[in-house]
Amino acid sequence: MSRSSSTEIRENRKSALLGTLVGWIIRLWSMTLRFEIVDRCGICNADRSSPPVIYAMWHNRIFLVPPAWRMSAGKFHPAVVLTSASKDGSILARAMAVFGIGAVRGSSSRRAVAALIGMKRALKGGTDVCITPDGPRGPRYDFQPGVVKLAESSGAPIVPIHVTCPAAWRLKTWDRFLIPKPFSRVRVVFDSFVSVPAGLDDAAFDDHRLRLRQILLDGTDDS
Repeated sequence: MSRSSSTEIRENRKSALLGTLVGWIIRLWSMTLRFEIVDRCGICNADRSSPPVIYAMWHNRIFLVPPAWRMSAGKFHPAVVLTSASKDGSILARAMAVFGIGAVRGSSSRRAVAALIGMKRALKGGTDVCITPDGPRGPRYDFQPGVVKLAESSGAPIVPIHVTCPAAWRLKTWDRFLIPKPFSRVRVVFDSFVSVPAGLDDAAFDDHRLRLRQILLDGTDDS
């Protein structure tokens, strides 16, 4: 694969329009849902002077987190989400824009260094960062190391986000994407801060990765 094809951001008019449409569908759909927000770290009451954080959630919860963030933590802090550089990533980026969430484009397989730099720059500027550690391709509930690397290098704490919705459809995708049924109840938990110290050796780094994976697994109802 050539350097240009492996580093370019892919987007066209069709994916941009589709992403915006998806975002509005999610926004209108979420208006039928009954959200219960549980704030264990105080992030929903933080003002703009508070330090930025790194949100971590599973990829199959993407449908539900943006509206919950907008009605709680999103009132105080701007945020960006890490999306892939592919056309699918473009759709997600445009969908998140409907909720006022920006995007940093890249993944472990394409533009990884540029994405890390972009996320560190966002945190330094006071913007929260949201990452799905098993995205964009899985395997489902596999915790990739990027979240830990970003927390270690930036000093920003990680806020695990748990989402449960007993009345939901699950698509036959790699992540079993979750779509809540209209008028159902959704529980969103902003969990306690998890800090990652700098200068970890390989063993300690992996201990933190596995600990964070288990925290997110403990917050699911289908692991």
